[in-house]
Amino acid sequence: MPLLQLVDLSKKFGQVVVAERIFLEIEAGEAVGIVGPNGAGKTSLFAMISGDIRPDTGTVIFDDVNMSHLQPAKRAKAGIGRTYQVPRPFEHMTVFENALVAAQQGARLMGRRSYAQAYEALERTGLAEHVNRPAGELTLLHRKRLELARALASGPRVVLLDEIAGGLTDLEVNELTAIVRGLRSDGIAVVWIEHVVRALLSTVDRLVCLAAGSIVADGEPREILASDAVRAVYMGGKIINEVLPG
Repeated sequence: MPLLQLVDLSKKFGQVVVAERIFLEIEAGEAVGIVGPNGAGKTSLFAMISGDIRPDTGTVIFDDVNMSHLQPAKRAKAGIGRTYQVPRPFEHMTVFENALVAAQQGARLMGRRSYAQAYEALERTGLAEHVNRPAGELTLLHRKRLELARALASGPRVVLLDEIAGGLTDLEVNELTAIVRGLRSDGIAVVWIEHVVRALLSTVDRLVCLAAGSIVADGEPREILASDAVRAVYMGGKIINEVLPG
């Protein structure tokens, strides 16, 4: 049984279709990349999984439980963690306090266990030396790391990553992808929306391409990037050719 199943998800905002009959399965410990042009429906898909928006039709099943009518907090407690494209820290709280809230509210831990899990998440994401720093003072790289740390502190079984490599230098991207690859050793499934395609190629097992709210390709990453359907989505392959010449 897949860990996460999206069954016939559809969603419109007025006349704008952001999801149209999406079927997708994610196995425990699997890493799946999501690509597609701006407006393809990628972040809306995450929002339907996490409960931030409700689909018009369809079902979100996690660990064989129908999550479709549960609020985001309950989905987080069940093991669905996510980051946001624009980091959302509690800016006036310290880095540690941000992670601690996630451990207590997401993982439902208290006392020493919550402190230990929060610190472990920060250590894992390279933020241990910044524990007492106000989150509002962090650089972009460290804000993105804090987004990931908060997701990990909630004790997820699947983590949804929304463009955590965007805006970073090549070295910073490499450091971040190394952290993401390490999650799989703990059996955490990763679903990663990313425009920095090389980050996905070094991390994921599968690549899914969305366009106009529909899945147009799903399979082995390099085969998907080289396919005519995906190249057409990217207006002749300009983005893809930067990664896969010819």
